[in-house]
Amino acid sequence: MSSLLEEEILSQPALISRLLERETEHIAAIAAQLPPFNYVMIAARGSSDHAALYATYAWAALGGYPVALATPSLYTLYGSPPRLDGALVIGISQSGQSPDIVAVLEAARKHGRPTLAITNDGASPLAAAADHVVELHVGAEQSVAATKTYTAQLSVLAIFAAHLSGQQERLNELKRLPEWMADTLGHIQPVAGQAERYRYMTSCSIIGRGFNYATSFELALKLKELTYVMSTAYSSADFRHGPIATVEAGSPVILVMPSGKAHDDLHDLALELQLRGAELLVISNVSAALELARTPLPLAVSMPEWLSPIPAIIPGQMLALHLALAKGLDPDLPRGLQKVTRTT
Repeated sequence: MSSLLEEEILSQPALISRLLERETEHIAAIAAQLPPFNYVMIAARGSSDHAALYATYAWAALGGYPVALATPSLYTLYGSPPRLDGALVIGISQSGQSPDIVAVLEAARKHGRPTLAITNDGASPLAAAADHVVELHVGAEQSVAATKTYTAQLSVLAIFAAHLSGQQERLNELKRLPEWMADTLGHIQPVAGQAERYRYMTSCSIIGRGFNYATSFELALKLKELTYVMSTAYSSADFRHGPIATVEAGSPVILVMPSGKAHDDLHDLALELQLRGAELLVISNVSAALELARTPLPLAVSMPEWLSPIPAIIPGQMLALHLALAKGLDPDLPRGLQKVTRTT
């Protein structure tokens, strides 16, 4: 009997196809209506914060806009919100219920800044606080760990980035996103057997760079939530600035390294980690990279790097799911967690 989590992971290509159909023109209209802005400030927590981290690359690389992550505690705990002159302020939340994220948008609106909510609930407090709302259209997420809402948030941010780029090629690439996600799912069926090997793993490092820096954080969160493994995310650059000293023979390291401009740097790091005796798990669509791995986690063969974080998280989701099952844990009900988390 499959878990709710597995059903939601497998549903993602169809749901993202539906999201693209329903929201691409709406997002184009919002992008056209936005008043001039100089930079973007995004308020989010948890998986939504990792989607925001993706935007720091996608909106900057394709649209030229600097993106900053908000500090909600300045609004709710310290009562000292920063100036937002020239900002477009975005709140990202699957439930739209968290008071601190809502507070950031309410403050921005009070000061006359344009606001956007990205949420799965168009009737939520976050949606009510925003000038513009983009819904995810993925249906209620039954499992506690976010999967389909995360890839939907990434997809919304990618659609905006494509429109901000002014390049039709980027919009054309978006149309193939569900295909690349489905192809990735088709490649990773062996992960159910591979996960058993890591049943007694207590810690690991997860490394990405560039667009997939966000993927390393989201995968680390999934492993913590579902398997209780102390997993730590790094960029390959930061990892070399000290944390690499923690690698010993047999240390598990997960590398997120699809084709693209960040790949060669990660490949060089993988070779160095091999010399140190690390056990490599590699998420990639490059055969030479997969050959370095004790546990290869293949992606769809060809996709642009800027969209790769959306398919690239899927092998990580499946690894976390099957590792939880191998450890005798319930992937739908991880301990100490609730579906809606309200932080203030």
